Amino acid sequence: LDLTCRKTPCFVKFSEVEKMANMQAEINEKKLKAEILQLEKDTADIAHPLYLGKKCEMLQDMNKHLEAVLKNKKALRKILIKPRCQNSLPIEATFHKDVVGLLTEAVTFIEKLESHLQALRTIPQVPDIMKNMDTALTKTEVLVMDLEDLTDQILKWRETCKQVYSDSL
Repeated sequence: LDLTCRKTPCFVKFSEVEKMANMQAEINEKKLKAEILQLEKDTADIAHPLYLGKKCEMLQDMNKHLEAVLKNKKALRKILIKPRCQNSLPIEATFHKDVVGLLTEAVTFIEKLESHLQALRTIPQVPDIMKNMDTALTKTEVLVMDLEDLTDQILKWRETCKQVYSDSL
């Protein structure tokens, strides 16, 4: 009976494939659980009741402030309608041109400051950039040497073809 009851290879492979599929499903399930745990960890500071309580208190304080502002609507309208430049920047008319010049100088200073700050941020990256440039230079030199060898081979082949052609004539 044992001899006649052999397992056919088809069903053996099927059971192996089924085991592999089950293992893959288990791996996927573990990955999903790990992703869920990572997501919970990443959002813990947002969704934690302590932080939500603080944010709720801040929103309530802001809401109280806005309600107070809306109660003083008439005073707020008067402040908004009144021109502010006369109150905050009283400048004689003879100096307006100089103030405009100072403002343009300030804008150019800020633009230059941005570029200088960007240059300062790239300073720590200079060693890596230099390594990359050295690597690229080395690769270029190797390619140039290969190109020179290839050129020599082409020239030799050309001379050989010329000799074979002249010999055949």
